[in-house]
Amino acid sequence: MSALSVFETFTQTAARWPDRPFLNVLQETAKIYGIDAGEISYVEALALIQRYVAQIEAAQYSKGQRVMLLLENRPSYFLWWLAFNALDISVVPINPDLRKAEIAYMIGHAEPILAISLSNRAEDLCEAAAEAGVNMPVVVLGDALPTAVSQGVIAERIGDPEAALLYTSGTTGQPKGCILTNEYFTQAGHWYSTASGVCALTTKGERMITPLPIFHMNAMAFSFMAMVCVGGCLTVLDRFHPRTWWANVRDSRATCLHYLGVMPSMLMAASSSDLDRDHSVRFGFGAGIDPKLHAAFEARFNIPLSEGWAMTETGAGGTICANCEPRVIGKSSIGTPDETVEARLVDAAGQDCDHGELLVRAAGDNPRKGFFAGYFKNEAATSEAWKGGWFHTGDIVRREADGTMYFVDRKKNVIRRSGENIAAVEVESVLAHHPDIKSVAVAAVPDAMRGDEIFACIVAHDHGTTEIANEITNWCLTQLAYYKAPGYVAFVDALPVTATQKLQRATLKALAAHLVNDPSTIDTRHLKKRSVA
Repeated sequence: MSALSVFETFTQTAARWPDRPFLNVLQETAKIYGIDAGEISYVEALALIQRYVAQIEAAQYSKGQRVMLLLENRPSYFLWWLAFNALDISVVPINPDLRKAEIAYMIGHAEPILAISLSNRAEDLCEAAAEAGVNMPVVVLGDALPTAVSQGVIAERIGDPEAALLYTSGTTGQPKGCILTNEYFTQAGHWYSTASGVCALTTKGERMITPLPIFHMNAMAFSFMAMVCVGGCLTVLDRFHPRTWWANVRDSRATCLHYLGVMPSMLMAASSSDLDRDHSVRFGFGAGIDPKLHAAFEARFNIPLSEGWAMTETGAGGTICANCEPRVIGKSSIGTPDETVEARLVDAAGQDCDHGELLVRAAGDNPRKGFFAGYFKNEAATSEAWKGGWFHTGDIVRREADGTMYFVDRKKNVIRRSGENIAAVEVESVLAHHPDIKSVAVAAVPDAMRGDEIFACIVAHDHGTTEIANEITNWCLTQLAYYKAPGYVAFVDALPVTATQKLQRATLKALAAHLVNDPSTIDTRHLKKRSVA
């Protein structure tokens, strides 16, 4: 028996609790987006979705096609996703911080038949589609859908239909497209709605607030689907605003919240207030809090933070969460796998150990249940990831005698800044095209607020200066999303390479850690601002 679709799951909830609030827009978010504030109920949302479904059918879009959505964190994103899902049409969410060249790659790879965009990005999408050589009309949100230009079904697959194609940074170049099916999303909702311990939800009217981007799996699979499964209300902010965060939490009447490590750090940096505990939140669910701040945060704000581990590829099929008491606080604990997840730690030789790469799979007859369905157009990478019947995460974890696991580091060459995974190779390949750069390599260095920051070691054609470093960074900002640009630049005589000219990543990381405090290193973090040309 096939799993329910995302839309079918929603309609079941709408039938059970039609008048409950489904989505909530706060005044601050409404002002930023220029939309109405307030709540929309499940039955009101269903009526809108059905209108969209009629428009899609009238425009002759077909099962197995893909549609791009560049709608930021607006409620319209969820409504259009549900409408397309009702017809087994997949969506490709676009990070609004991406530049035209990055979007052109996604268009060429995903081959969408349509894009729904905000007006200020429509031209970029049209030009990106032309650059990719894909006939993809772009319609501005609110305008009538154009008639389908093709009946091609690039996303069609046997069995469980594709619900979304999410892109995640690869370690060897361009981002990979993760095929996420209906079961992926419904399994995530089921996992969360039936979780126990600290992050247990009820069906009595939960209210969740998240500032995380809905083009990532966390908000799209866990936040959204959890609220749908329990008949809860989701408040999605445009992004995290430290100064108004607690006011937003209070105004949303949130009973739970989602976070990433950068958020607690910023909130703890603010002055204490009599309002720190003036909220209705029972728990926070997230990852990456600074271990030194974990206990202090919980004591100050009276909110237990349940740290967890997951990837876009693993979904709920491989999720590990420190949700059961007694919790280990302040040691980067990700908890112990529950009965639905099998996990191993292996060393470089593939032998079991207590400090090594984390391998996961679903317990039972189907080891890939709840996981992604594969990398689109990259069966070799999919097979490599699932080598030996286990999903290889690329994360280094240690396990203590009681079975509790602790995140240590990333084996893969990925930089994680403010919740965004950044492939070092992607940044290097762009920087290498700058005329002042002879060779370049980037590595992660610790950042107190954002987890990692990008450190670029550059061998320049001529003598490197602060002006050149700033110019290189500003140029990079025109080519890549702002968070991928270097936060530090150091001009070096040579990069650490082997006799065969292979970059020594471990040596590079140590060099960056040393140079980050060197007076000659140029701090370019002030140039990295969220803005789209």
